Amino acid sequence: MSNRTARAAHPGRAKGPPDALLSIGAAAQASGVKVPTIRFYEEAGLLPPLPRTEGNRRLYGADAVKRLVFIRHARELGFELDAIRTLLHLQDLPDQSCAEADAIAGARLVEVRRRISALKALEAELKQMVHACAHGRVADCRVIETLADHGQCRFHETGAAAGARTSGQGRSGRRTRG
Repeated sequence: MSNRTARAAHPGRAKGPPDALLSIGAAAQASGVKVPTIRFYEEAGLLPPLPRTEGNRRLYGADAVKRLVFIRHARELGFELDAIRTLLHLQDLPDQSCAEADAIAGARLVEVRRRISALKALEAELKQMVHACAHGRVADCRVIETLADHGQCRFHETGAAAGARTSGQGRSGRRTRG
């Protein structure tokens, strides 16, 4: 495996010595976080103030890259920015109790389980719609009928639809920035 492949497979390994300062592009490559997202995280206060060049460009050390990897992983697991901010603060104070970190992770687990339940209800409703379709003409299509009339959809009756969307997602189901 080449060095380039090894770095891509293991974000967080910065190129060069551990005390080397990286450009934002190099930090993005090392951490697996896109440049605009790094800027967003800086504006959100998730990164401490960074050293700058005479040209006012930010420089990222190994600690900043590790922090970006932490943030990226936490976001992949669905943690909100406020929770990540708290977890980063706790990480900066390693002698504290981890009870608050446990509580944050526990709350995320409850949310994931609630979402899984809602997705199972959604799966059942979609399965019913597909099986009820006679595969005839659109005029008689059960899928079209159900989509056109919320009253025919059991998913909406149970309130599961509200549970299918997590905070941090819009109506489209796509993750919002952050």
